[in-house]
Amino acid sequence: MDKRRSETSSRLVTTSAQAAHNFEVTDFSLLEGMGAGRYVSSRAFTAGGRAWNIRVYPDGWKEEDKAAYTSVLLCFVGGAKDARTKFSLELQEKDGEVSDLEVQDTTTMTSHTFGTPGATFPKFVEKSKLKPLLRLNGDSFMIRCVLIVVGESKYEDVGAIAVPPSDIHQHFEHMLKDGRGADVALDVDGQLFRAHRCVLAARSPVFAAELFGPMKETKDTEPIKVDDMEPCVFEELLHFMYTDRISDDKRGADKNAATQHLLVAADRYGLDRLRLMCEAKLCRGIDARTVATTLALAEQHRCARLKDACLAFVASRDMLGAVMETDGFKHLAASCPLVLVEILDRIVKGKSQ
Repeated sequence: MDKRRSETSSRLVTTSAQAAHNFEVTDFSLLEGMGAGRYVSSRAFTAGGRAWNIRVYPDGWKEEDKAAYTSVLLCFVGGAKDARTKFSLELQEKDGEVSDLEVQDTTTMTSHTFGTPGATFPKFVEKSKLKPLLRLNGDSFMIRCVLIVVGESKYEDVGAIAVPPSDIHQHFEHMLKDGRGADVALDVDGQLFRAHRCVLAARSPVFAAELFGPMKETKDTEPIKVDDMEPCVFEELLHFMYTDRISDDKRGADKNAATQHLLVAADRYGLDRLRLMCEAKLCRGIDARTVATTLALAEQHRCARLKDACLAFVASRDMLGAVMETDGFKHLAASCPLVLVEILDRIVKGKSQ
């Protein structure tokens, strides 16, 4: 008689999809007085094949909350219902820093089935505590939602092969730092950078023409001169070209200035994705000190959405005076005088509404 045991193993695997959305509410003081139950809404964002948005009730969700609270609703707006979800809602300052203000706890929500319109937080933040934050952030704040949609659960054999996520960007980053196989040198203000001409040409149409096309001016053994750019900016540009990512190790004014310089470099070398990433970061970081220089940059590099965001900020209530006192405004007036007409036009239209 064969006494050998048959033994097998399996594991339960549950899939999920995660998304994050930042909803910036500007000119909040103009929204107060809408009345209880009335809201402003973010654009829709997707997670797990379903659509959601964030609704903010400046005067509260219900009449009894009107004077004391601003309410928030995470709203299900489309797709298959009965999605099990977990999520959190954070109140942030405009620069992305989490606010110190105490808000209604949203992280304790367990998995929720969205057969109803959504999850409501009627006492999300006290209006009296919100006002100091608004004063420090140009009458604005941001709500960040991190949403996880739980998918199907299924069994698989323990011996099944698990495929790891892509790490190609790590390999390319190591190749750039290691310098092995580098076949081109770039001279940026006296500092040499070693790179791989095929990578540069594949990522940038400008480098493709400069290295392999009719624009080629130097011999293969000579460094390519990169004028009018700081080495730290070019280093960040190279990092993006190899990894499709940008670093985020600067804060405040330095962060804003670095992003402005990187946008100029991205436009120069035809890196459209990087250009839009910089434009989005600058939109989130608009304040009275930097908006004028950012507006001049947007005008000079044809960044329509960034320009519109800057014009809206400058034309908002009590902002123009503070902006006009900055050195950036003097630069804006000298380099882009027609933009001043657009600012005045925005202000006039705002008063007539």
